[in-house]
Amino acid sequence: MTQDNVAALARVPPGPVTKPLAQRVRLVPVDRPWRWISEGWRDLQRSRAIGWAYGMALVLAGWCLTLLLFEADTLWATLPATAGFFLLAPLLATGLYETSRLLEAGGSPTLADACRGFRRNGGQVAIVGVALLVLHLFWVRIAGLLFMLCFGLNFHPGLEQLPFAMLRSEMLLPFLVIGTAFGCVLAAVSFAITVVSIPMLVDRDISALEAITVSIQAAMTNWRAMALWSGLIVLFTGLALVPFYLGLVVALPVIGHATWHAYRDLVVD
Repeated sequence: MTQDNVAALARVPPGPVTKPLAQRVRLVPVDRPWRWISEGWRDLQRSRAIGWAYGMALVLAGWCLTLLLFEADTLWATLPATAGFFLLAPLLATGLYETSRLLEAGGSPTLADACRGFRRNGGQVAIVGVALLVLHLFWVRIAGLLFMLCFGLNFHPGLEQLPFAMLRSEMLLPFLVIGTAFGCVLAAVSFAITVVSIPMLVDRDISALEAITVSIQAAMTNWRAMALWSGLIVLFTGLALVPFYLGLVVALPVIGHATWHAYRDLVVD
């Protein structure tokens, strides 16, 4: 190589330096999810109007879904459809991530600001949304197929007889065991790819693939803390669904804001 070529190479600016994947996530204590819940509650207190609006929107959506299933004489699908909520909830909470981001920056976000969170890196957020939608549709199909295999095509009791008809069936236990197993697998996949990916996309100009990769790495590196975090999400959301979805008014905003703090804790700046 000539001296001129060496000089020319010396003038070329270096390319962007990318951290190795293992250096993009932090190892956190197992009990750290309790701190995320606390910080999520604090953010809800600072932006109550946004949190209540978000929660009530989900409650109304749950009521409408149940009414549609009742009118379609497929009320049995309420449980699988409700379980599917766990798959789509990380995407639905995008506005809450934006709210926490603005609060962290010292702002006073409004509901309009929260809605604009869906447009921050919107194309990449949509890609993750499509992946979650595919998982949800797959779950609904599996649940319908499992119901028909266990109870038959002619199982159409009325609303008042549905619980007793299912309890009298010897196929109820296999239906619950197999359905729960499938649901847990899909929920685990959804959790791993979204635990920090959507907040990361709201916060940074990166690709969906990179965000999902970092999210899976964060889940694997902190699997003990993630087991506790996923358990708390299921517990709080499950309790919120019991009083005919009304508990979502509080549970969803707290978990959404807490997810932002989980992202800030797990992913290196």
